Parts: sequence; structure tokens; C-alpha cells
Amino acid sequence: MARKPSTENNKEETPAELPTAKAILKQIALKEAEKASEFMRRQAEMEGHKKELIEQLSKPYDLSEQEALRRATAIIQRAANNGLTEVQILRFPNKLCTDRGRAINNLEPGWESTLTGRPRELYVFWSTHLRPKGYKLRFQIVDFPNGMPGDVGITLSWG
Repeated sequence: MARKPSTENNKEETPAELPTAKAILKQIALKEAEKASEFMRRQAEMEGHKKELIEQLSKPYDLSEQEALRRATAIIQRAANNGLTEVQILRFPNKLCTDRGRAINNLEPGWESTLTGRPRELYVFWSTHLRPKGYKLRFQIVDFPNGMPGDVGITLSWG
């Protein structure tokens, strides 16, 4: 291959040095390690957020019944104005069920007794205030990571 003379100071351009195959494999391994490290960092961050969420959802709501009714009415009205007949009101980790969602997943009688924290409060609120007015509440497992029950979704419906 012939070299072309450079326009700057008539110096010849030196060709780029071709890395060895071993160097290329090392470069790929470093990139993969960076990706794995970033993935692990994100996983740890997500676990931290999930832990905070579980802690928050384990504590009772700090709402009066009147405020809870006002919020429920606003949610229902907004959904109805958009032509919806149901709305998911909460999604929570199955760790907030004493059996990790097994009874909900199997539609076992008495599944509601496995609820804890805010999901239990929502169930009691629905039972007391919304059920008598014809509203329905559905608890169901909404994802199955690694084939096991995951998060639980609570859907309020009126259609």
C-alpha cells in the first residue's frame, strides 16, 4: 500500500496500529464489566426504592374519612370523565401480604386476611364506604418475575 504525502510539513502519515485480538477481547470484556456494574448499581437503587415503598405502605394513611372519601370521589370522577369504568388505585409488592400473595393468586376464601398496611386499609375503606354504593374492588397479581407471584394490583370498578 502506497503512502500519500501529507499536506502539512510534507510529513508522511503513520498508519494506525492494529490492536491484537487479545487487546480487542480485553476491551470487550471491560465494556461488559462496565455494563454489569451499571446494571448492579441500578438493581441496588431499585431495591432501595422498593424497600422505602414497602416501609411507606406498611404505615397507615394519615387521612380522615372525609378526606379519603373526597380523594376517592375525585379519582372516580376523573376516570368516569375519561370514559373509564375502572381504575387501578394501587400496585404494591407482595411482601405486604402475609403469604406473599399466594391466597390472592389462588382466589382463596379469606384472602383479604393476608393484607397488611395500606392495602388492608384500602380494603376496609372500600368495604365500609364504597361497596354499599355498588363499587367493586379486585386484588390480583399483576406480574410473575421468575414464574413467582410478584406485585399486587388493586383495581376499583363501577361498570
